[in-house]
Amino acid sequence: MATVVNEQITDAVTQTNVKVVAESPAMALGNVYQTAAHSTGIMFENAVNIQNQQNILTHAATTQGTMQIYSVDTISDAISIAKMLNP
Repeated sequence: MATVVNEQITDAVTQTNVKVVAESPAMALGNVYQTAAHSTGIMFENAVNIQNQQNILTHAATTQGTMQIYSVDTISDAISIAKMLNP
């Protein structure tokens, strides 16, 4: 038994389906752009964090090197005194 449906209803359903199908590529591309922007943001956050860590390491290495430079005379004096005491 065939059911007769009003043409306005079928037209409205068809238009809705066409609208959804037509918007799908734009929505998908919007999701791609949003994901790319989020990934880029995280990448920059990680880059800043790595730079901060490298800065800390640089300061620590500089401090250690400076301490070694200032202790050269003390070490050489200690070695000279040890040689004089133990001929």
